Amino acid sequence: MGKYFGTDGFRGEANKNLTYEHAIKIGRYLGWYYGERLNRKAKILIGKDTRRSSYMFEYALCTGLMASGADAYIMHVTTTPSVAYITRVDDFDCGIMISASHNPYYDNGIKLLNGNGEKMDEETILKVEAYIDGSLDIPLATRQVGRTVDYVSGRNRYIGHLISMSKYGFKDMKVGLDVANGAAWSIAKSVFEALGAKTYVINNEPDGYNINTDCGSTHIQKLQKFVMENRLDVGFAYDGDADRCLCVDEKGNVVTGDHILYIYGLYMKERGKLLNNKVVTTVMSNFGLYKALDKVGIEYDKTKVGDKYVYENMVETGNRIGGEQSGHIIFSKYETTGDGILTSLKVMEVMLAKEKPLSELAAPVVFYPQVLKNVRVKSKPDAQNDPDVQAAVQRVAKALGDEGRILVRESGTEPVIRVMVEAGSNEICEKYVDEVIEVIRAKGHMEA
Repeated sequence: MGKYFGTDGFRGEANKNLTYEHAIKIGRYLGWYYGERLNRKAKILIGKDTRRSSYMFEYALCTGLMASGADAYIMHVTTTPSVAYITRVDDFDCGIMISASHNPYYDNGIKLLNGNGEKMDEETILKVEAYIDGSLDIPLATRQVGRTVDYVSGRNRYIGHLISMSKYGFKDMKVGLDVANGAAWSIAKSVFEALGAKTYVINNEPDGYNINTDCGSTHIQKLQKFVMENRLDVGFAYDGDADRCLCVDEKGNVVTGDHILYIYGLYMKERGKLLNNKVVTTVMSNFGLYKALDKVGIEYDKTKVGDKYVYENMVETGNRIGGEQSGHIIFSKYETTGDGILTSLKVMEVMLAKEKPLSELAAPVVFYPQVLKNVRVKSKPDAQNDPDVQAAVQRVAKALGDEGRILVRESGTEPVIRVMVEAGSNEICEKYVDEVIEVIRAKGHMEA
């Protein structure tokens, strides 16, 4: 990770640690870089979510791009996966998404995608950061100043792409959608209605300030209540930029990304479509998922936390499905990033193909109780690598055996060590988490 860009772009509070000046510079560098590299006027695609500050960053990016001679094609309010898809299929040089995903409205972010719709490579990111910090001078365009192009047609084409992904019509299905007052607001309902579903939508009145506020995949309780009150067959909740999806079954139970990996992974295996007989998870997937996969003979890879690492594994190995418990699910045959709306269509496909309710499909994944505690430390590497701490972790792992697991990892953004145990009861989890934390404390690693 660089100075400004993390695993999911340059993110921060709007006009505090992510300012319009940063956006202008990002546009300036990318417009110049692709123009020089390709020896022609660069074509760069931009999308945004519904945050008030997204409009400011959109214009700032366009200003920088045009000043460097690039043309900026604007998709307006749209989802992250739509920008990734249209960047790839319409041969743009790169794509930019303005969003802070599931964060509150006062945060925002700038995500950079390469011409294949994948997250930008580290080498290019570091060059952007060097320009932001003033270590590089680039010329302004003069007679070849760029322009903006309204590209709402790209969003419409993406809607058509999603509709084409469904093998079934949804006639007689009652579906609830929580669009989080975010980017899915302008897309999801159109897709489900085109496929024939009786569609019920909540949190679809964005005002620039209410994105993710008590709604969407991070606050799914409202959708649970809505599904039950309206006796719906299923509900889907997205986050602010709609790259993740969580579900609610007909009984009001939450169906997580781990459940979806099991449900669709098994569906692929049964049809001979699960290449390598593997799904890709992160180390934070629940132990119950692994037990369920073991029972049906499906193998799995584990990556670091972050859909970036899941996708990298899929590119390297050819694995076809992967994701996170939070609902970032990647179907690599179709797209390069998590896509919440596509995920919901794939869940509907399994329900209709097997003629089973979602509760029955998800039932084999029984979540183990989990306790996660964060420990603020003076030095993450010193605490993580301390021989006594490692010995304590090994003792817990041995005691848990095949009936649980322990995970100790460093936070990527805070001076924190995360200690997590999954086991048969909360009491067991608490006991073993506290044992490891006590060793960290006794060795003097904790902040005063």
